[in-house]
Amino acid sequence: MASALIYLFVVLAVAAVVFLLATVVFGRGEQLEPLPPEKTPTRLPAAEIEGADVRALKFQQVFRGYKASEVDWALDRIAGELDELRGRIAVLERQLEAAGQALDQARDEGPEHHPEE
Repeated sequence: MASALIYLFVVLAVAAVVFLLATVVFGRGEQLEPLPPEKTPTRLPAAEIEGADVRALKFQQVFRGYKASEVDWALDRIAGELDELRGRIAVLERQLEAAGQALDQARDEGPEHHPEE
């Protein structure tokens, strides 16, 4: 029984020494202050959001998941960018259709024949 207690004491002493050495060598780590309530680490470019920007998004974690206001902001920005891009696509499709109709009309009219003199 005494040898088991001595063994336990030695193991605890070695663990304490290793812990203290690791604390001295590596330190406590960098302590960052929490962000103010209205600040966020979430970043998106001002214009032309790309897939890599969305993949790189990081949100603060709170007790019940991600901070909802940050996620809502990011989704609003992405939705706005998608709406703008779809609007551009619609304009370009209309222009392409009009150009195609003009080309078809020009083909239907054919070359103008001039009567020989």
